[in-house]
Amino acid sequence: MTPELMIKACSFYTGHLVKTHFCTWRDIARTNENVALAEKMNRAVTCYNFRLQKSVFHHWHSYMEDQKEKLKNTLLRIQQIIYCHKLSIILTKWRNRARLKSKKKEDELIFFYLSLKDVIICGQVNHAWMLMTQLNSLWNAIDFSTVKNVIPDKYILSTLQRWRLNVLRLNFHGCLLRPKTFRSVSHCRNLQELNVSDCPTFTDESMRHISEGCPGVLYLNLSNTTITNRTMRLLPRHFHNLQNLSLAYCRGFTDKGLQYLNLGNGCHKLIYLDLSGCTQISVQGFRYIANSCTGITHLTINDMPTLTDNCVKALVEKCSRITSLVFTGAPHISDRTFKALSTCKLRKIRFEGNKRVTDASFKYIDKNYPNLSHIYMADCKGITDSSLRSLSPLRQLTVLNLANCVRIGDMGLRQFLDGPASIRIRELNLSNCVRLSDVSVMKLSERCPNLNYLSLRNCDHLTAQGIGYIVNIFSLVSIDLSGTDISNEAFCKSSLILEHLDVSYCSQLSDMIIKALAIYCINLTSLSIAGCPKITDSAMEMLSAKCHYLHILDISGCVLLTDQILEDLQIGCKQLRILKMQYCTNISKKAAQRMSSKVQQQEYNSNDPPRWFGYDREGDPLTELDNVTPSKGASELTVEKSTYSSEEQAA
Repeated sequence: MTPELMIKACSFYTGHLVKTHFCTWRDIARTNENVALAEKMNRAVTCYNFRLQKSVFHHWHSYMEDQKEKLKNTLLRIQQIIYCHKLSIILTKWRNRARLKSKKKEDELIFFYLSLKDVIICGQVNHAWMLMTQLNSLWNAIDFSTVKNVIPDKYILSTLQRWRLNVLRLNFHGCLLRPKTFRSVSHCRNLQELNVSDCPTFTDESMRHISEGCPGVLYLNLSNTTITNRTMRLLPRHFHNLQNLSLAYCRGFTDKGLQYLNLGNGCHKLIYLDLSGCTQISVQGFRYIANSCTGITHLTINDMPTLTDNCVKALVEKCSRITSLVFTGAPHISDRTFKALSTCKLRKIRFEGNKRVTDASFKYIDKNYPNLSHIYMADCKGITDSSLRSLSPLRQLTVLNLANCVRIGDMGLRQFLDGPASIRIRELNLSNCVRLSDVSVMKLSERCPNLNYLSLRNCDHLTAQGIGYIVNIFSLVSIDLSGTDISNEAFCKSSLILEHLDVSYCSQLSDMIIKALAIYCINLTSLSIAGCPKITDSAMEMLSAKCHYLHILDISGCVLLTDQILEDLQIGCKQLRILKMQYCTNISKKAAQRMSSKVQQQEYNSNDPPRWFGYDREGDPLTELDNVTPSKGASELTVEKSTYSSEEQAA
């Protein structure tokens, strides 16, 4: 063997071996590649299927989410419908119950405006009305004074026994009762207000029982009773919270009784005290009051001719909180009283019929009483224009009454109106201030933008021109021009909000004025045209057709009016409550009787007018007049004046 052959043989063997192994490797590689490819294909198919499933699931998921949202909205809508339906049912039931309750409450409220006698009668109508009269709140306040002449003691006893826990206020004014009846009040443990004024059978023994059983009384009116010092001893021992006490016209107690007010806890919470007519009280008595009742803020002492400056001085030494003071019928009070009151923070003062109070009392009034808001100084002859000048700086003054202060003239009123007091003045009474003229009215119209109530009664120096200035006071609600010479309908055209008007005894007042009044002053609630002989049915017919809110009407002395006006009033003035027809010669008694059932209060007679009216039954002026001047104080009109005041306050 040659080397060449050996190399060739080795090369052949190596090549064959490589070829054999390569083929084997190739076959194996091809097999592995097919397996890998198949595996990849499987993975690709799996991945494709997964993606396909994912896409389908996504669409399905979106669809399901959309369906869920729709279902949720549907359920929410159904819930809202159910809620609205339930709410509608609830509101319907509530409305029906509210209407029923409101109707029942309205029916019940009617009983609160009825007197005790009427409530009892209503309770006998039927079972439903009887139940409504058994309301606890209806018996919180019982006024026996309205039925004092018809109700027996046994009924009062049974009523107090039944409602003893509900009664808060009792009024026995003027009742003539047995002592046993008064003792039954002691069962009303929650009683807060008690009025036994003008009860002649009320005694110290009655007061003893009440004081032991009713310690929570805040208001106690013992005026004009026969109480003595025994009762005065009981007050501080039992009524520790007493705030309002009236001893007016009680003449049975003495100064010693007033000394008892300081016993025990005393009456230190007392803020209102009325000692009117207690002429037995001396200076020492007022000193006792000052020691025991230091918190008094409202003091009333009327009809006290024995009241002197020393009495007031002794009282205010320790009672420096007094803000309201009323001295009517105290002729011996003088300027010294005003000086003594300088330590108090007075806001309201009232003096009437005093001749000793002079301009000196008002000299430093703006410094001593800067917060004065109400001043009543009627019929004080010592007041002149100088006093009005002193009042002008009072910035808080809203009410000023200087009626019958005959020494006041245009100069004083002008000086008063030039000050800051005129801006806030709301009520001004200048009745019978005969020195005032048109100049004063003109100044009023310029300086009083907030004036609501004005009285110029019997200011006979006023002319039609002066009354014409009143139209510029747009805030006027009530005006009294009786006894003046009013003849100008322009006044009515500019007084659109007027509610109260008194033009009685204005002899020149004609139908034209009343017709203008009916057209422009439709809000009238009170009208007095007494003593106006020129008024006829024609004017009253228009007044009835326009003034539907009229409550009070006085046509006394209107001799030309006939039965026709009563028919007109029934049709147009359905709210009319008080009608006065004195000296109406052409109104028949039969027509007046029919009208009486339509109003709460009526005064009527067909007598000839008194001579001081100045005309006869036909309305013609008298040739010879008695020396009597028209006056609101005449007997026929006394009731009218008091009724007018109460109705005005109620309005």
